[in-house]
Amino acid sequence: MSIFFLRTIILYFVIVFSLRIMGKRHLGELQPSEFVVAIMISNIATLPIEDTNIPLVAGIVPILTLVSFEVIISSIGLKCKTVRKLVSGNPIIIIRDGVIDQKKMRELRYSIDDLIEQLRSKDIFDISEVAYAIVETNGQLSVFQKYPYRITTNEDLNIPEPSCADSPPMVLISDGELIEDTLNYCNLRKEWLEKTLREQGVEQKDIFIMTCNRAANYHLVLREKKKKENKGGGGS
Repeated sequence: MSIFFLRTIILYFVIVFSLRIMGKRHLGELQPSEFVVAIMISNIATLPIEDTNIPLVAGIVPILTLVSFEVIISSIGLKCKTVRKLVSGNPIIIIRDGVIDQKKMRELRYSIDDLIEQLRSKDIFDISEVAYAIVETNGQLSVFQKYPYRITTNEDLNIPEPSCADSPPMVLISDGELIEDTLNYCNLRKEWLEKTLREQGVEQKDIFIMTCNRAANYHLVLREKKKKENKGGGGS
């Protein structure tokens, strides 16, 4: 039993390391070649786990070989458009000025249900509102709406930009642990944090989460045992 456990843990770390090498692309955004590699890695990894007669190296070597091959192909694809097109394909326009290109949909084997579902996921229920819809190489649908149907922005409404509008709140304290990078991001010092916590009458270890932005607007939530929530007054 311990052999199964050890082999599983080793292969787990090998796969995690391999996927980190391949990059941080979300599974739903994998290119075809990356998706194939991910499937093959999962199948190869199960063999040494299920059969202890198979040497562990017989699983590790193919996994690292596949990852290395994928990295090499990706690197070549960055410099060679032909290779990139061969491996990943091209984006294809399937709606132009509200008109569906049925020929392209047949070529992609893309059903009307697939199209409507993808449009609904982007809060679009009327095809006539679409200026362009493009099926990307990873299968996702990118949509550009016609002008009258686009979401109104603050710029359109001439709303003045508030201070620190481009400074989103970041997690400053997570489960009682201070995140130094956020403190630096907010251009704040520990003295400010200590003073703020004293004013709120709480200790750092009692905080479940605290967020803050560069305007020193903060929001903190205590652990459940405190049974209360505090909101900060430089704050939100």
